[in-house]
Amino acid sequence: MTQINEIAPDIFRISTFVPEGNLQFCQFLVRDEEPLLFHTGMNALFPAVREAVEKIIPIESLKWIGFSHFEADECGSLPQWQQLAPESTAICSIVGKLVSIDDFALRPARPMNTGETFSTGKYTFRFLQTPHVPHCWEASLLFEETNKTLFCSDLFHQNGDVEASTSSDVVGRNRATIIEYQQGPLADYLPYATRTDEILSSLAALQPETLAVMHGSTYTGDGEKAILELAGVLKELADARVI
Repeated sequence: MTQINEIAPDIFRISTFVPEGNLQFCQFLVRDEEPLLFHTGMNALFPAVREAVEKIIPIESLKWIGFSHFEADECGSLPQWQQLAPESTAICSIVGKLVSIDDFALRPARPMNTGETFSTGKYTFRFLQTPHVPHCWEASLLFEETNKTLFCSDLFHQNGDVEASTSSDVVGRNRATIIEYQQGPLADYLPYATRTDEILSSLAALQPETLAVMHGSTYTGDGEKAILELAGVLKELADARVI
């Protein structure tokens, strides 16, 4: 069943639990003058996510479609959304636009640089290039500056059908998930690259108050502390095993 929860003012978490993978897939819809959807979900989830979005906004009013990297759960149903919302534009890194998105989407994407901002009306979003964080060369994240919400993709991934929002320890849950994945074919899920610490430190410096997580509970609380703790976990696990 797909669930809808407002995790911050005008930011709605749309979540579907997939038992086969023991994880939730979450999309985030920002209700504003120019609505924004972060993560489209894969094609199989499109009917359920579309129904949820239509409960919040007229689907044709969708203006911005964001995601971290080129992957099915991040942007797999992008063409379907663009067909239903004829004024919608994908937002991605320059690398993402050049290597994948413009060949895949119905319309050219808007490429953005780190620190560049745009407004949806009441809310302002800062674009952050984060290569290989969480993974993929073209990776990026969005930070909503008014409510201090970081849309952080696969960072803080937590398995299971967990609660929509929590102020408890998501870093511990994430650590357990990474360790579980290291035992199988998903062992290289989150790489520890040369710029990982630098990028995570820059995200922590934003002092987010809400972490909108793709897989698992949204975290509300001291986002700076959580991100710095996550950096320590990734380094710890990288030292224990080459990832």
